[in-house]
Amino acid sequence: MKLPVVLFGCCLLMLSGSLDAPAQQVRTPINNYTPPAYPDTNRIPRIKAITAKTDSLFRAYARTNNIPGLVYAIVADGQIVHSTAFGYSNVEKKIPANNQSVFRIASMTKSFAGMAILKLRDEGKLQLDDLVSKYIPETDSIIPLTGDSPPLTIRHLLTHTAGFPQDDPWADRQLSITDDAFTDFLKKGVSLSNPPGITYEYSNLGFTMLGTIINRVSGKHYESYIRDNIFTPLGMTDTYWEYSEVPDAQLAKGYRWVNNNWRKETLLHSGAYGMMGGLMTSIDDFVKYMQLHMNAWPARSGPDNPVMKRSSLREMHFPGSMVNLNSSFKTPDGQVCARATSYNFGLAWAKDCLGRIFIGHSGGLPGFGSNWVFLPEYGLGIVAFTNHTYKGPAILNIQVLNTVIAAAGLQPRLMVASPLLLQRQKQLFALLPDWNNAEQNNLFAENFFDDYFIDSLRKQTRGLFKKAGKIMGVKDIVPENQLRGSFTIQGEFIDISVRFTLSPENPGLIQHFEIRELPKKK
Repeated sequence: MKLPVVLFGCCLLMLSGSLDAPAQQVRTPINNYTPPAYPDTNRIPRIKAITAKTDSLFRAYARTNNIPGLVYAIVADGQIVHSTAFGYSNVEKKIPANNQSVFRIASMTKSFAGMAILKLRDEGKLQLDDLVSKYIPETDSIIPLTGDSPPLTIRHLLTHTAGFPQDDPWADRQLSITDDAFTDFLKKGVSLSNPPGITYEYSNLGFTMLGTIINRVSGKHYESYIRDNIFTPLGMTDTYWEYSEVPDAQLAKGYRWVNNNWRKETLLHSGAYGMMGGLMTSIDDFVKYMQLHMNAWPARSGPDNPVMKRSSLREMHFPGSMVNLNSSFKTPDGQVCARATSYNFGLAWAKDCLGRIFIGHSGGLPGFGSNWVFLPEYGLGIVAFTNHTYKGPAILNIQVLNTVIAAAGLQPRLMVASPLLLQRQKQLFALLPDWNNAEQNNLFAENFFDDYFIDSLRKQTRGLFKKAGKIMGVKDIVPENQLRGSFTIQGEFIDISVRFTLSPENPGLIQHFEIRELPKKK
């Protein structure tokens, strides 16, 4: 399976074992929590207004790369905003590609494995830090590289940290082997490139093993378990594991460009390795799956999704194993923008120099290339399928998202200040600049005046207020979360920035304080 082109990323942060326990119902929700919201309105018409441009980008990509057929969709606010198809799903029969054409999506399959494992975890049937040998005793034949190697866990498989070697394109040709043949393969032992748990290395073998775990824990083959628990509830009626079940008029045939002609690639049947990359679906069906993921944001109260808990979906979207930190990464338009990438539970994660988070995955098999990606805080995503070997448009998808965000003027959701943060802002401002009776005020946590000396606070604050001249106003607080935020005091000559953090006490008190000059914007 083609290594996913991960154009997104961050730091290594392994989730604690406590997250593996079956989820408890929140007995006392925070009544005053308001989820982040978009500051802009009329988003959808603005996106639609630039789709001629996005169409031209995809059309040029298909032409330049000799792609027989390409289908893509832009998704925002829970709907397909725009979709277009180019070329043929079947060159020989001249069948045009469309939204119902069924393409093999290759490694985009992997997030379905991650979701199935988390569903079983949520049902209390396994734990992410369980030993793989508990469910696949055949792995006992794998000889560790070092005497201090940790035992192999499900989490290692999910995050590509099992120590297996990168195995594409070898794995691409294993798709159809039987479950029995796969277990016989494991009994012979597996060559390792690293001890488990020390580095990321993309492994289709690891996700194939997750399929075996799903089989044995659920009592169903992974194909049936995922169909019953994900496809059917989502209404994904044009999604298949086995290509021979797809109506011929819908089945996209795969091709490779050789000697200035398209050569048809052989479609492999579904088998044990299907869990790493065998899924076949249409754009219309896959968007239903995208909407499930995108609707997990933002965190909020209210009825949960019966297919998958929003919290478990967001757990899939969290950085897991560190992949890369590229300080010289260039955007498709040539701008340098540092980007960190990570992998977790069948999905790639990235964060760029603008603080934008991208989640998604690429796919590539003989005859096919695909990619999907979305920005949780922008509520914007894109998916594209092609029927050309390894021609997944990962870089193009990022370019299109950048184009849409810039041209449509999209802004991310903004945090809403909690009532407590607003109250503390008002109380704090009332003490400035003289800090009169501040030490007797119940506004501050017990550490505050041991860390910030009152004479120094008065001197610094009075100096800034004097430099500011007449105070013209105070801007609304900009929250970073429920207990931290900053606000700007507008002066005649300079502005003043104040930032503070509340303690975990109930109710929270001010434990941290910063004040500094902000030059006037010209």
